[in-house]
Amino acid sequence: MTTDITSMVVNYLVFIGFIVISFLIPLWGNFKTKKKETKANYVFATGSVSMGAMMLSIARGTLGVRSFLGYPSELYYRGSAMWETLYGMLLAYPIICFVFVPVYYSLGITSVYQYLDMRFKSKLVRCLASFSYVIRSLLNLGVTVFTPCVALKAVIGLPYWASIIGITAISVIFTIIGGLKAAILSDVIQGLAMIGVSTIIIIQGTINIDGPLNVFNVTQEHGRLDFFNFDMNPHLRVTTTSATIGQLFMSLSILGCQQNFVQRYCSMSSHRKVVKTMMANIPIITILFSLAWIVGMVIFANYADCDPLSLGYISKIDEIVPFYVEDKFSKVPGMLGLVMATLFNSALTLAVSNLNSLATVTFEDFLSHIPALSDMKDTQQLHAIKIIGVIYGLLIIGISFLVAMLSGVIESSMLMTSATSGPLLGVFLLAMLIPCANWKGAAAGMIFSHVTTMWITYGHLKQGNVPEMLPLSTENCDNETFSSWVIRPISLEYYASNVTNWTTIQENITPSSVDVTNESSDPLNVLYGITYMYYALIGSITTVGVGIIVSLITADAEADKYEEHLLHPTARKIAGLFPGKRRLYVSNIRLGNKNDTEVTNDTLSSVMSIPDSVEKVTSPQGCTDDRGKLHLDNSYVEKLNALKNASLDVTNEIGKHTRL
Repeated sequence: MTTDITSMVVNYLVFIGFIVISFLIPLWGNFKTKKKETKANYVFATGSVSMGAMMLSIARGTLGVRSFLGYPSELYYRGSAMWETLYGMLLAYPIICFVFVPVYYSLGITSVYQYLDMRFKSKLVRCLASFSYVIRSLLNLGVTVFTPCVALKAVIGLPYWASIIGITAISVIFTIIGGLKAAILSDVIQGLAMIGVSTIIIIQGTINIDGPLNVFNVTQEHGRLDFFNFDMNPHLRVTTTSATIGQLFMSLSILGCQQNFVQRYCSMSSHRKVVKTMMANIPIITILFSLAWIVGMVIFANYADCDPLSLGYISKIDEIVPFYVEDKFSKVPGMLGLVMATLFNSALTLAVSNLNSLATVTFEDFLSHIPALSDMKDTQQLHAIKIIGVIYGLLIIGISFLVAMLSGVIESSMLMTSATSGPLLGVFLLAMLIPCANWKGAAAGMIFSHVTTMWITYGHLKQGNVPEMLPLSTENCDNETFSSWVIRPISLEYYASNVTNWTTIQENITPSSVDVTNESSDPLNVLYGITYMYYALIGSITTVGVGIIVSLITADAEADKYEEHLLHPTARKIAGLFPGKRRLYVSNIRLGNKNDTEVTNDTLSSVMSIPDSVEKVTSPQGCTDDRGKLHLDNSYVEKLNALKNASLDVTNEIGKHTRL
């Protein structure tokens, strides 16, 4: 009894100590720095984050807390099919590097959705995109916060409401004190902790089951490893095809159109460094992603013939990892506390990062346009962003309780991400790659796509289809299967019933898992039965398709002009292949480009030769169209005049033979 109490005390000390240390280290940099906190430093960390830290932070943000808890349980109870979403993730990285990042890396914007405003000259499109991001982030944050609550309830009996409020409250406090740099450093600590804990579980479990070959054989024999299933049936929950295509579109939306990732790109010192970081992340994401699935293989190999869920030891599939640690590491002081702290902190760091981005987007894209708030000083804007973060924290508490009603962490997260990714990705594709797209098409495409995906998602949820679990066994259970540390089922009758009558229970679990195509030929049921893996694809296609059609119908060469550099370079070259009227661009001087390190005489002469009051109009071929003098925005004139003055200073210094 004394040993049990000592072990419990050690676990609690490790749990509390790890949380405190992992948050004090990132915050210490803020307290140590003498510089005054500014909005730019709070939002973008002003280029002060190392490449290695950024790589691990992006990888952690891509996987989320679901990787540590959700992926092992997914493999254990439903097999490896979802593992193949890795293909889509890896394909997304080079596309992000060479399609998305070059367009808006050097625009000098605080919110990525400002780009849409610049491209379409429409506050409506910008607000629609921002609102899409806010909704998606809030839904996913609900999953993020709820995930460790499952483990805390399973291991120490902490009620959901207590852990949800605790995680959210700490996240809000950290958001107020910290900023992007603190969130990234915290990501690094959590990433290393997750790698360490996962490695320990794999080594211990592999030794316990007599080697890696036996782990593979057991999982293979029980049907947990099923790769390269190219079945094109859209009603199957996940196949290689749906996993690759669906995750590709989800990852493009997350990595290319989501504020918290774009903040990380813009915080780096050069475009080249962003590309280098992203491409170097491919092997890192492969290892981190696969590590979680290997943990699932190891746990299943140990419990293949004595499943804890069937016996009532756990009530949710996502409790399998903390249960395994509690069972197998009961004699290792502090191990359970370390696992719980890793889960807890993983949710905290992701919540902090997203709260920071949500607050920034809300202020920049919505509140800053209110006349009373438009002239706020930098410090006042920073305080406003922090207050918004607190409000979002309160909303997340309510959403987390709703997540508890869905079927598992992976199911909840993938459904929410896929359903909200398509419209957001579609409008960015329109902006960057479709020269003829205008604000009317972009707005119509987003609205139509949102309505379509929401309708399909609602129908899918209303059907109540529960994902089918693979066969489980309790054939070789005995009194020594689990350690004495774990809490046995409260009802002995329930325990006995589960051991002897698992077939009956399995029948009660899976009847609603039958494919929709077998239940009814109703066209609506067939539509609702489409796997959520394709929702992002459907949303993107409908946004782009409707956007192009409406843009062609409502085209106005004069009203639809925009600065040429807001298109991807390749799209500019092939602009003549697109249907519709010939595209006209506003010529522009690229200001504030982080990659531009020298000024040539040609550049100076071209700057000096542009009149203040003339806006040049060019065709896709670069021909000048002299149609008279057009009015420039005041901000553009001010920037141009500033550049002219700087050019004159440089010219004068050169004339004096002064070393610059």
